[in-house]
Amino acid sequence: MEKRIAKDDKPLPDSEARKEDEKIQRIIDKRKNESDGDRRKRLEKEQKEHEEDREFVLETADAFNFRLVGSETISGRDTWVLEGEPRSGYEPKQRNAKFLTKFKGRVWIDKAEAQWVKIDITAIDTIAIGVFLARIHKGARVVVDLTKVNDEVWLPKHVQFRLDAKLALLKTYREDIEQTFRDYKKFRTATRITVLGESQ
Repeated sequence: MEKRIAKDDKPLPDSEARKEDEKIQRIIDKRKNESDGDRRKRLEKEQKEHEEDREFVLETADAFNFRLVGSETISGRDTWVLEGEPRSGYEPKQRNAKFLTKFKGRVWIDKAEAQWVKIDITAIDTIAIGVFLARIHKGARVVVDLTKVNDEVWLPKHVQFRLDAKLALLKTYREDIEQTFRDYKKFRTATRITVLGESQ
């Protein structure tokens, strides 16, 4: 779950803050009251999404030629810096991997944990989404920084999008968006455990 607490580095107005609190509470209540069947379906869906993400990461490794270009310290952590270029003749295996050959970029890998902590990718060709739905133009850029929270999980710290796109081949959008994430907190919900076959 994520909860927005500020916009443009300013605390949310009371009305928006209440809406965020209500949204989180609805999710917590839903989790507390979900049936065993619903919980199983949710966990299966989350597991499937996790596996798809893992397969995409593995395919990314196949789609690019990486070379070591140096090392840097990011937020006090030593990292290797790798530069990636699309691999010639690469054939995507997953449907959502077909866009990989349209990008080049850099990735920073934490030396101690072999975890990527930053990516900076740029579109090197126009990306068509659907036949007429949208086109993202060459030069679009995405930068993502991660941070380790509670010394247990890596989560986004800063995301930056620079986008030049055309929707339905008619309307052009030029966006420069930055998002900063901070003050991560744990949310706990009650778990019901049912014991089957227990003697009375």
